[in-house]
Amino acid sequence: MTASVRARPGRLVLLGHPLGHTLSPAIHGAALRSAGIAVEYHALDVPPDALSDTLDRLIAERAAGNVTIPHKGAVAARCTRLTDVARRAGAVNTFWCEDDALVGDNTDVGGFDASVRELLGGAPRAERVALLGAGGASAGVLTALERWDDADVRLWNRTPARADALAARFPFARLVGRLADALANATLVVNATSVGLRDDAHPAAVDALPSGAAVLDLVYRPGETAWARAARDAGHRASDGLPMLIEQAALAEERWFDATADREAMWQAVGGRPAWMRTANR
Repeated sequence: MTASVRARPGRLVLLGHPLGHTLSPAIHGAALRSAGIAVEYHALDVPPDALSDTLDRLIAERAAGNVTIPHKGAVAARCTRLTDVARRAGAVNTFWCEDDALVGDNTDVGGFDASVRELLGGAPRAERVALLGAGGASAGVLTALERWDDADVRLWNRTPARADALAARFPFARLVGRLADALANATLVVNATSVGLRDDAHPAAVDALPSGAAVLDLVYRPGETAWARAARDAGHRASDGLPMLIEQAALAEERWFDATADREAMWQAVGGRPAWMRTANR
């Protein structure tokens, strides 16, 4: 049997719609310059009805790239081969070409895991996790959580039907009907909804968070999300989604080029690490 050949990409793209302002070109550009790789990374705003034709062109060009909302599931369905992690998550955020085949991976899972370890200051141990949301981001989180030791996961979503479907895929997560039941005694609270993406809304009241719980908001905004700032002001260890964004991007670079990505250069491209990461006791 002839081994498949991974093409070194001559073009890197981000597929999404609508994209608006994205940090990904700056982050990846910094990593590429640091590695001396003469490839540019561009954001492509691709409506759903143009995705298939766009993928045809990218495969013909032996391109690689990332995928964001709303295309992660559609690209997963289009891939000839998926990594085990992408198959379990049901979504692709990183792709490349091998021969004429499209290969999909999900580095959001590793990005989430690394950001939690950074926030907690070490490996998670017997965490009681409140997971808010039941969309694609939650599926990626649950793909990571099922690998943890002794994690007690409670899943809550405003729309019960979506939560039911996700809980069926990940039966280790306990479905709860009230937000308060998810938060009760949690040691880690994860916002995997879009609340706070475009304004300062909070996915859960800060005064409802259990004392000592760490807070991870997968949403990121310039200057951090309001919820992450408010939780930290109230004494919680808290982060928005920027550390996860950086780490998933670094993991994608390593998939494409089989070399360690310069994470410090990537952080500098977005103004440096946040203060809590610089001052945390490790």
